[in-house]
Amino acid sequence: MPTVELLDASQSVLVIIDMQQRLLQAIPPQPREKVLTHSEWLIISAKLLDIPVLATEQYPKGLGKTDENISHLLSDTPVIEKTCFSCYASAPFAKQLSELKRKQIVLCGIETHVCVLQTAYELHAQGFHVFLVEDATASRTIQNHRNAIARLASVNMTISNVESVMFEWLRDANHSEFKTISRLLK
Repeated sequence: MPTVELLDASQSVLVIIDMQQRLLQAIPPQPREKVLTHSEWLIISAKLLDIPVLATEQYPKGLGKTDENISHLLSDTPVIEKTCFSCYASAPFAKQLSELKRKQIVLCGIETHVCVLQTAYELHAQGFHVFLVEDATASRTIQNHRNAIARLASVNMTISNVESVMFEWLRDANHSEFKTISRLLK
């Protein structure tokens, strides 16, 4: 029986995977806008709650830099360049994650069936509890996105959504950041 747990802000790390202009342009408009907006909400919430954020770029020389809608929120976050599809296969990423000494990893970004999926599998294999934010991930096709979600769910990774993540981090309507974070959803 897999361990079931809620997210804990003091144990979480938010990982923003490859939110680059060229990759985003290949995503259909509706899922592209949703993944951008929901990733923005997650970054803002993480920063308000002192949750570390790691960000990656897949081969930026060929695929360009992080989309400006996201990059302006990451101004104090070093972006890790990589060529491997799994973020965890990147030594700088693995080192930074290790230094944080947190076990809950919240994943968002693109593409669900490639870099997000491979990152989730490798993190899971290393003993991290992976929370994939389904409505903050996307692929070029809905079939590829759904297939990746099904594969991850079949091995007991937690498939979540942006609102659940944000409210699990808060845990209580009396939290000092509740009003600010809940306003993002309106």
